[in-house]
Amino acid sequence: MSLSGTQLRAARGLLNMSVKELAEETGLAVNTIRRAEAGNGVAPITSANSALLRTTLEHEGVLFIDGDQKLGAGARLSHPHPPPPRRRRRDRN
Repeated sequence: MSLSGTQLRAARGLLNMSVKELAEETGLAVNTIRRAEAGNGVAPITSANSALLRTTLEHEGVLFIDGDQKLGAGARLSHPHPPPPRRRRRDRN
């Protein structure tokens, strides 16, 4: 199943993860992730980058849900309770 931008945004939101944090986890550029999340349809990124994002987010506890004729595609957590909030680093300018 191809991931949509909506699914990627939802998955990252479920994990309380910033774009920058996901970029650091995957090694992808921040702009690549932003581009992938920009639309509602299939993310406009390579299949290798899509697979990397999927694997990383699934490893963190996200389950991706296929859409059908009645319900749209989505994402949910595989465990009953959300993970603890991630610590955000403060930018020191």
